Amino acid sequence: MTPIKPLDLSYSADIQSHIDQKTKPLGALGQLEDVAAKLALIASNKAGVLQKQVTITKPTAVVFAGDHGIAEQGVSIAPSAVTGQMVLNFLAGGAAINCFCAANQIDLHVVDCGILSEVATDNPNFHQQRLGQTTFDLSTQPAMATTQVEQGLALGANLALSLIDNGCDLILFGEMGIGNTSSASALLALLTDNDAQAVVGLGTGISTEQLNLKQKLVQQAIDRVKTTGNTDITKLLAEVGGFEIVQIVGAMLAAAEKQIPILVDGFIVSVAALVASKMDKQVTDYFIFAHQSQEQAHQLCLTELNAKPLLSLQLRLGEGTGAALAVPLLKSACHFYSHMASFADAGVTV
Repeated sequence: MTPIKPLDLSYSADIQSHIDQKTKPLGALGQLEDVAAKLALIASNKAGVLQKQVTITKPTAVVFAGDHGIAEQGVSIAPSAVTGQMVLNFLAGGAAINCFCAANQIDLHVVDCGILSEVATDNPNFHQQRLGQTTFDLSTQPAMATTQVEQGLALGANLALSLIDNGCDLILFGEMGIGNTSSASALLALLTDNDAQAVVGLGTGISTEQLNLKQKLVQQAIDRVKTTGNTDITKLLAEVGGFEIVQIVGAMLAAAEKQIPILVDGFIVSVAALVASKMDKQVTDYFIFAHQSQEQAHQLCLTELNAKPLLSLQLRLGEGTGAALAVPLLKSACHFYSHMASFADAGVTV
């Protein structure tokens, strides 16, 4: 992939001055000002000139779905078949992400990255990018081959580029995959040198017995990978990654390369963001973090990314729902940055 261009911060002072001259006390809009500044900085870099008006016209959510071999060990409340059933639910418009996208005028795309049962549909927003039927059980062997990782990174990147070519100017990612918190937890542990107890949580609501089993199996994966000595990011993805996580990483890197802001969802997408940052640190310039989920390790991941999420709603669903809920905040940030009167314009004397 092409190296991501770092943001030119020379625009920052003028952007902050533009915000500070609005008819409000300095800093009175809190994090919304930070969001406006980030979006204006990205837009100014993309245009090559300071932007005093910023818009979001075509936000696009992409839900990547993949199945995980470790799910057969009973680490989730549901069997792997539910992944495919939920993909059909997404395509039928019946899931939470569908509701939130419809409420906030967000385009929604769904990707089969490798689920147990192939889906037959002519829905133009469905993309079949299968890397296999399911990953292998990461607790006992590598989840996939490095060639599958490389293919997944390319597929995710190409899809993001296609959406951007069709007008997407804000991209947000969701995921669906029974067992994928185990994969994300193992990745986080290996990237931050933590053990399973620190990174494995209740996911979608497993029992204490399942939690103990999940921690044991993820620790087995951590120990197994450490004995290999593999630290290369591509190899770590092959060892404990998921088909959907790999494609999200590729899509993030491509979006940042095209200087498109990326609205980061919950735990699994945040782990993908951390992986992407290890592949190209400049990708973080384009991240805006939507929310802090109820998954215990999400805060650890957010801290590692030096992230300040916009929302804290005790969400633990995935699908990109937290990111979709944050889209109105980004649109509001754009609108005040672009249209709120200055003290001079309004004739207000301070």
